[in-house]
Amino acid sequence: MVLRKAPPLPFLPPDVHGKEVVVMPVICAGDDEAAARKALEPVLSLGTPVGEHIGLMPYAAWQAAFDPLLVPGARNYWKSQNFTGLEDGLIDLLVEEAARLPSDQCEIFVGLLGAAANRVPADATAYPHRDALFVMNVHARWNTSPEDSACIQWARGVSDRTARYATGGVYVNFVTDDEQRVQAAYGPNYERLRALKAKYDPDNLFCVNQNIAPGG
Repeated sequence: MVLRKAPPLPFLPPDVHGKEVVVMPVICAGDDEAAARKALEPVLSLGTPVGEHIGLMPYAAWQAAFDPLLVPGARNYWKSQNFTGLEDGLIDLLVEEAARLPSDQCEIFVGLLGAAANRVPADATAYPHRDALFVMNVHARWNTSPEDSACIQWARGVSDRTARYATGGVYVNFVTDDEQRVQAAYGPNYERLRALKAKYDPDNLFCVNQNIAPGG
């Protein structure tokens, strides 16, 4: 689910461009279109869509579907939280924040986790958040430096206001450079990763990332 202003995409009528919408990106893996549409009926029957773009496509095309909205040159700032559920209070907050998007490109993305990802033990891989069912990415995106403060403060505000509903964990891909949340990204696996770092990269050569410092 994405809360944002409708972009000027060809399957959306011009009269909704720039207006607040709820986008439901969905995927059903397989080559049986009839079965996929049946599986997606609960989503497709929600309200009256202002636009729809559904059909068979290669998985690589699905992965690139949002590229037209992510052209180079924009300024970006992200914040993220994990949730085990979507409580009414959290939903109310997200609706409030979506009503004051500071730019036409800003959005709040809430993605579904669970299923196969949650059937793996928390200590089996570096990623430990096997109890999280939803991930939120507050994606602030804008074009000019005068917008910096408003967009960054909005993203931080959304994250701060929703934190009381969150697990405290975070997906490392959504951590920004000014955050100290690397330990939250790896949770109970963090010290094991520091030990591995000390063994294989004691001088921290590979450091241009959300860095795990070598253990002492």
